[in-house]
Amino acid sequence: MSEKNPIRVFVTHTFAETDDYLRVFEFLESVDRFYYLNVSKPEEMPSRGGLEAIKDELIAQIKEAEAVVALATLYAEQKELVSYQLDVAEANEKPIIAIRPFGGMLETLPELVGRANEHVEWNERAIVDALKRQARLEDTTRWDVIDFP
Repeated sequence: MSEKNPIRVFVTHTFAETDDYLRVFEFLESVDRFYYLNVSKPEEMPSRGGLEAIKDELIAQIKEAEAVVALATLYAEQKELVSYQLDVAEANEKPIIAIRPFGGMLETLPELVGRANEHVEWNERAIVDALKRQARLEDTTRWDVIDFP
């Protein structure tokens, strides 16, 4: 992964930029030398064509991705639409990374955990490592160095 070859990421959405949706990108931006391309486009809600146009737009967005990030809070609120996005991801063999609800007060629904290839906390390192492992099959083993005074 380099600046010229970023990981293409789709984050589940309902054609609106929720707090959790924006938070994912804040977390990704905070990691040095991690390059990604956001292929989810919540602003591109089809103006006509109804449900079929919405489904076609989501299919096009997800097909561009290397990995799909599923927001557990959004799944709990808009289960039908997010389930459809996960169905498309699975049909196109895109790995799914579920992120727990922000704040730690709620649990991720078991059916989302069962569909995810990986289930992570709201932690920039955990999210980035999951993306690297799932999208590019990279080894993300790290060694933490602790300095004692």
